[in-house]
Amino acid sequence: MKRREFCQSFGCLALWWSAGGLAFQPGYISDQKIQEGKMAGKVIRVEAKVISQKGTCALGHKVGDVVEFTETGVKGKICLHALYSMLPAVFAMMFEARFPWLSNPDVKTHACPDAANPVVFEITRIREK
Repeated sequence: MKRREFCQSFGCLALWWSAGGLAFQPGYISDQKIQEGKMAGKVIRVEAKVISQKGTCALGHKVGDVVEFTETGVKGKICLHALYSMLPAVFAMMFEARFPWLSNPDVKTHACPDAANPVVFEITRIREK
């Protein structure tokens, strides 16, 4: 099974498992298959845009900064701490995983782990048209 097929089949089950074994919702995968028909276009990249920054970011992130993720690499400036913490979500979004708690399945927020100087990113799937 290819990586994209695996992520489509199991959604964010792997993330739930790594986050402490949150309960798997029966029927979620079949619900995901229904939603796939509603989604348009293949994901070509995932973007993380800074939407909030408080305190002093050591790397100097500012509101409006954008980092692009593709299957082949990362384009843009990003703090290693933020990168390390958001990679599971970026990877999941790149390969069509669904987060049932999101109102928009293509957009989620992610906070940098530095609680004293928080940077909040909006992670967005960019699809081909």
